[in-house]
Amino acid sequence: MLWRFSLYGFLKNQRYFEAFLYLFFIERGLSFALIGTLIAFREICINVMEVPSGAVADLYGRRRCMMLSFSAYIGSFILFGMADALWMFFAAMLLFAVGEAFRTGTHKAMIFDWLASEGRAKEKTKFYGYTRSWSQYGSALSYIIGPVIVAITAQYASTFWFCIVPYVFGLANFAAYPAFLDGQRQTRVSLKALFRHLREALRQCVGVAQLRRLLAESMTHDGMYKTIKDYVQPLLMATVLALPFLTDVANARRVAFMVPVVYVPMALLGALGARRAHRFSEACGGEWAASRRVWLLELVVFAGLIPAFIYGVYPVAILAFVALGFFQNVWRPIFLSRVDDSSDAELGATILSIESQVRSGFVIVAAPLIGLAVDHFGTIWPDGTAKFWPIGALGVLAAAVVLLTVNRHAPQVAHEIEGSAGGASGPDR
Repeated sequence: MLWRFSLYGFLKNQRYFEAFLYLFFIERGLSFALIGTLIAFREICINVMEVPSGAVADLYGRRRCMMLSFSAYIGSFILFGMADALWMFFAAMLLFAVGEAFRTGTHKAMIFDWLASEGRAKEKTKFYGYTRSWSQYGSALSYIIGPVIVAITAQYASTFWFCIVPYVFGLANFAAYPAFLDGQRQTRVSLKALFRHLREALRQCVGVAQLRRLLAESMTHDGMYKTIKDYVQPLLMATVLALPFLTDVANARRVAFMVPVVYVPMALLGALGARRAHRFSEACGGEWAASRRVWLLELVVFAGLIPAFIYGVYPVAILAFVALGFFQNVWRPIFLSRVDDSSDAELGATILSIESQVRSGFVIVAAPLIGLAVDHFGTIWPDGTAKFWPIGALGVLAAAVVLLTVNRHAPQVAHEIEGSAGGASGPDR
């Protein structure tokens, strides 16, 4: 199953539009504030569907939910490819949100279930890091294919159409998963069972102090990264347009030549970080200490971004984004292992969906605010990248808050999990 899990991530990351998404929006005349609003809309939709989708996956079949997810993605790509009106952008974002909601947490829960069935539960960080590394290899390939598509067509929108093919192969991959990975499905749909399962997961998230802290940490870390990561694209465009050669080539093609130079190393470094996350954890003396070390390193990077933006030092700012991508892929496997250790395995997909939901809450608030800030400071610094300094400020603030509040080591929580469930009937089996 290792290769099938890895194939899922590899195919899922064949998103040829990803390195051009903000440039696509800008090309269509959207301001940074409106782009932030679109991102926030996507996250709101994910929030609405996230936890119920996790409960549906736990109760009625995880493979089925994954296939629904990929089908929604395909519909989103079609709409983005045709989008020429604002309502189409919002409709495409809605379908993309359906894909995210029914995917996030569900596949990770399937991996953890398989490890438990094989007696390899202690290998969570190592195993998930390996499968995540293949997601990054998929990203690396997409950052080569995407620019080729743009270079040939000179259109950012064309990248969406080519994404359909790998997602169709992804549907076929899910069909070959063993049936037991669907989980202990209900024989019939029951809203009572669904709400009981959801209530139990929420009770655990609220009742277990360690799990509460982890959810807050994810909200800040992943929410922040999702909010700011694509701002590297206008930096790339500014860098490319400042180059003294290829001036007679269309801007889209000029950017396409530069994208692999930055995004491919970023993806390969991310793969390396994910594969070595378990070793980093061991070297730091445990997963909680390792997470704290990552936060410290990110604080330094974000602090360096502020002067890099203000003085328009493009290469330093771009390298900082590469470093943040690497740290993200080191941190994520460590984080997921901590969550699995702190929660009930039978509630896995639902709890990870709740985690994704609180993370989206951060993006809902931060994305429009960052967009407004960039637009505002863009009137002061219309030329150059100084207008992006609020990104560095947000990162410094987030990292500082977490480092001051998150414990260095995990307490024992088995009794907390039992206590949070005490007096409550479990979900229907």
